[in-house]
Amino acid sequence: MAPATGPTGIDSVPGSVPRPGIGKWTLNASAAGFTVNASTTLQVRPDVTVKTSFDNSPRTVVAGAPEFRPNDDITVAMRVITRKGSHRVAREAFEMARTRTKKKVTAAHKEPVYRLACGMFAEECRKVAREFPDVTFDEMMIDSISMKLVTSPQQFDVVVTTNQFGDILTDIGAGLVGGLGLAPGLCVGETQAMAQATHGSAPDIAGRNIANPYAMIISGQMLLAWLGRKHNEPKASAAADRILAAVTKVIADAKHLTPDLGGKARTQEMGDAIAGVVMQ
Repeated sequence: MAPATGPTGIDSVPGSVPRPGIGKWTLNASAAGFTVNASTTLQVRPDVTVKTSFDNSPRTVVAGAPEFRPNDDITVAMRVITRKGSHRVAREAFEMARTRTKKKVTAAHKEPVYRLACGMFAEECRKVAREFPDVTFDEMMIDSISMKLVTSPQQFDVVVTTNQFGDILTDIGAGLVGGLGLAPGLCVGETQAMAQATHGSAPDIAGRNIANPYAMIISGQMLLAWLGRKHNEPKASAAADRILAAVTKVIADAKHLTPDLGGKARTQEMGDAIAGVVMQ
């Protein structure tokens, strides 16, 4: 199964929704592998492409759990880290890195403080790293990588981390490339995947036809790329490449960009422009 869904984030939708059978781990990509016309107001880093892979097991954070308040003065929150989940997300990160130019994975954690939780995650990353001698592997504390993603993001390629850390880092990545409208995402399980633009909806602009379609389109592109890798299906891979090239061209030409990218195009116009290039 490979569905696509829009981002959640309105009052009627819980803040954290489990994905039974799918949400084993989540891959969120924020990429700026294109050049934006100097006449636009968007400030991006065309030399930065960072993909973040993090565990999204439903037991990690689901509608407030696992939290409890024994009395009115104390609240206790727990992190649930599993060896299986850590191993799975680490392996996907390395397999992804192997297909990229830099071939580098950075594990982000806080092992000196969370010696058991982050320690287990780091252990599995190191185990998987030994199986990929062609991929460079390093580790970084979560506070350090948060700063370096802003000051020198060019050093990163694929970042692998745990759920809450990944949720924060992907927003930093989105900010680096121009906002959440440029942050696609893919929820991947062992046999299923779901394309979904990351980090919530934008009800304040609902119905105005000005939302940037990039994140949703590239989420679909990532889904096709995953199908190509997972099932060795060249047509899916070719379709993914074609969509990525079309999006890159439309943004580089800067003639059909939504307001958040410094343009005046409506959502439909930008989407139609991309579709037109795909069909050429």
